[in-house]
Amino acid sequence: MKRFALTLALSTLPLAAVHAQTPETAIAGTRLDISATGESTRVPDLVVINAGVVTEAPTAQAALSQNAQQMRTVMAALRRQGIEARDIQTASINLNPRYDYEDRSEPRLIGYTATNQLTVRFRDIERAGPVIDVLVSEGVNQINGPSLQIENPDEALDEARRDALTRARARAELYASALGMSVIRIVAVSEAGAAQPPMPYAAQARAVSAEDSTQIAPGEQTVTANVSVTFELR
Repeated sequence: MKRFALTLALSTLPLAAVHAQTPETAIAGTRLDISATGESTRVPDLVVINAGVVTEAPTAQAALSQNAQQMRTVMAALRRQGIEARDIQTASINLNPRYDYEDRSEPRLIGYTATNQLTVRFRDIERAGPVIDVLVSEGVNQINGPSLQIENPDEALDEARRDALTRARARAELYASALGMSVIRIVAVSEAGAAQPPMPYAAQARAVSAEDSTQIAPGEQTVTANVSVTFELR
């Protein structure tokens, strides 16, 4: 019995020691919790589009074969335009049957549709429109996008974070002044999230001439950061 009691007492010592080493920070004054959003703007430097080739044929094999042949032409056009292999990625390949439902109790199989989708990235926004025109002329008949993005958003995100903290501090000073108090210190800071929203741009696949080429306007993109800050007022 004595041995059991001694073992139990020793096993509780580490737990008590750990608890003693982690005291909670006490707030002697008034606690103020502030949530703030900071912003930073940048001109997008990356364009992402989804370019596809859709083919139809009486048999599945013929639809896939025609699609593959057309896609090889498109890939060659991308290489001629200087698009790097790392910026071209297969997004999806689909093969679906086509049926005739008119005036029949049972649908009749009339052929197959093959679709091959590529995700293509352009780092030179000024060339994105002409490249899209070339793709259409080489057989691309389905385009979704483009999405305008900031390729390396870290600097913009850090700027937004600093802006959020500045806003939080200014708001805390406002509350403190209204209450006849002063901001003593920051007790805690947490980031609720940072966002770089993509900016979609609707584009249609169509034949174009030199006088009627696709134009893409990058505009500006806003990067945001959200912080929660706890202040002590006295």
